[in-house]
This record gives sequence, structure tokens and C-alpha cells, in this order.
Amino acid sequence: MNSPDVPWSPTVSPETFLAMGREVLARQAFSVLIGAELQALSPGRCELHVPVSDSIRQQHGFVHGGVVSYAADNALTYAGGTAMRVPVVTSEFKINYVRPAVGERLIARAHAVHHGKSQAVCRCDVFVLKDGVEKLCAVAQGTIAALPQATTE
Repeated sequence: MNSPDVPWSPTVSPETFLAMGREVLARQAFSVLIGAELQALSPGRCELHVPVSDSIRQQHGFVHGGVVSYAADNALTYAGGTAMRVPVVTSEFKINYVRPAVGERLIARAHAVHHGKSQAVCRCDVFVLKDGVEKLCAVAQGTIAALPQATTE
């Protein structure tokens, strides 16, 4: 979430917070390309959806692992950035794929586990929605770092 023009005030309304997050997402070309949608955003929490289409499936019909990884990475970064309330980037993350993603929609739900001034540790569960039922397909954890100009140290 790199947006120095965003007022990261603690008094921002939930609706404004979500609108600001959607503006950031709209400036990410890959997010736009795959149709990613920011469904929920609050300090330290994020829910990101990706509609499943043939263009993001691999040869066996599952959602490509890179797209599942993208969803986790972006949700982790939103969770960390909103917890720290500064522009951030992903420093590192790992992902465990627990089942193939077969369905209509990916749902990535992330939250900040711990945060300080310069970094946040966040977790994300990625689900695939099929016929109204969510199934866990991946679990990720990452470190989200404040951009150097954003830190007060």
C-alpha cells in the first residue's frame, strides 16, 4: 500500500477507509487485470476477492498458485499498512498451499498479528468459494515493512 497522499488518520470513517484502499488497488495494474476487489478494510484487517476465470487457471483447472499467492500477498500488505498507517511494502512472506483452488472466487482474509513503527507481522487465510461454500486453499504469513521515508526513526 504505497500511497503518500492518503490521510492515515485514526479518525477516518470505515467507509472512507475502504474507499481509500480501493483507490490504491485501482492503481495496481495487475490487480485491475485479474479483477481483484477489496471487500473489507479496517485497521489491521483486510478481505480481498479475486473472481476465478479461465485466464487465471493452470493446466489442471485449478487457480494458478501465483494468483493465490498474489491474493495472500496483497491482503497481507493491506493488513500491515492499515495497522501501521503508513505506506508499506511486503518484506517477505511464505505460503502453504493446502488444497487446489477450484471454484468461483478466491477470498483472502488477512490480519496483523503484531505491529510496531517499522514492520508488521501478518497472517492470511485464502479460501476458494464454490457453490456457496468456502474451503481453505492456502495459509500465508508475512512481514510488512514501512517504506523508509514513512518511518519516524
